[in-house]
Amino acid sequence: MADDISYYLLILLAMKRKHIVTLLILLSLTILTAIVARFPQLLFLILVLGVIKFLLVAFQFMDLKKAHNFWKVSLVFLLLLITLIVAVVKFA
Repeated sequence: MADDISYYLLILLAMKRKHIVTLLILLSLTILTAIVARFPQLLFLILVLGVIKFLLVAFQFMDLKKAHNFWKVSLVFLLLLITLIVAVVKFA
């Protein structure tokens, strides 16, 4: 019984550590986006950083990693397509 409780407590702590790491990555990407935002010629980099942050949230906190492969590939492809369209329109 005590072994089971300590095992599940260890799993709970490991899951929280994973979320904390993801949160730190998101915060650092947000700070990087704020720094890069001073340079308007780097719009594409700002868009890519936004897509990376969105994918981190979707896969880590919305459990998209458990979804069917079709939805994973569709989401990534759609985000990249929108990013490329916005970048091409901006620079054209």
